[in-house]
Amino acid sequence: MKHLAKRLAALMAVVTVLALGAVTAPTVAQAQQVNPTAQSVTEDKLFQALQGDQMVAGRVSIPDDKASGLIKPGNKSWAGTHTGTVRFLSIAAVVSAVVVLALFYMVRGRIMVDGKMSGIRILRFTAIERFAHWLMAGSFIVLALTGLNLVLGRTLLLPLLGEGTFSTLTVWGKLAHNYVGPAFMLGLLLSFLVWVAHNLPNKVDAEWIAQGGGLLKKGVHPPAKKFNAGQKVIFWSVTTGGAALSFTGVMLLFPTLAGTQADWQLFQLIHGIVAAILSFVIIAHIYIGSIGMEGAFDAMGSGEVDLNWAKEHHSLWVEEVQAKSGDKSISTKGAHPAE
Repeated sequence: MKHLAKRLAALMAVVTVLALGAVTAPTVAQAQQVNPTAQSVTEDKLFQALQGDQMVAGRVSIPDDKASGLIKPGNKSWAGTHTGTVRFLSIAAVVSAVVVLALFYMVRGRIMVDGKMSGIRILRFTAIERFAHWLMAGSFIVLALTGLNLVLGRTLLLPLLGEGTFSTLTVWGKLAHNYVGPAFMLGLLLSFLVWVAHNLPNKVDAEWIAQGGGLLKKGVHPPAKKFNAGQKVIFWSVTTGGAALSFTGVMLLFPTLAGTQADWQLFQLIHGIVAAILSFVIIAHIYIGSIGMEGAFDAMGSGEVDLNWAKEHHSLWVEEVQAKSGDKSISTKGAHPAE
């Protein structure tokens, strides 16, 4: 009997040990698992593991296998260029344009008509020409401001506006950037069609350039047709730059058309760099067409300019208009006394 009791006691001891082992086993296993908050998996450690030159990929359940890439070396180069070169060029374009024009204004002042205005108005741009110009100009300003926000907004505006306001502004700005783009393309096309014939280079342009366009010295008025050499530079800069922006913009809106990821990253960089350069050109154009030159805004405002202004800045064009109208004073069709 005693022997049986000992065996039962030993059996109970074994059962107890096994039971305790079963209870503590999950705890031990859990202790051996990686703690997501441990130092070994902090963000710094994670990014250190992703600094290699090889793509780090996982598995995805969607058809697009490219989406499995967590980190791609090419993305690092693109991100560095976007936040470095493109940002620098954007800042440099705006700041340098403002500084150069401010210095020019301080030295040269506003370019005035040498004599007083004649009071005779001559039609310079038709309604369709002005529509094409303002459609392109207005849409470009929207695109430039919203584009600059995407490049510089986090640095300049976010600290001033706060996260909520900046987020709302950026979301609406991105939508405006996407949907105003076609208006810019339409304005660009119309402007090209109505003005390309007047912007072909000719011998007169060389003389205009040699005399600095009359911008550097008072009393100097080189001959020019409807568009002078400076305006032709702006026209072809806007035409080629605008075409590049339009093409790359469409590729960014529809990345499946752009080819590989490296292709649309290249398109994005071209888009940003061309936009920065074109912004410099447009700021200079806005200056000359507004406060920089007396009477210039009227050309795109009412479409009519003073005859004396036209003779000083576009003398050959005035002669062409006179020849067509048969009126040397330009006082009949196409011109009338100012009110």
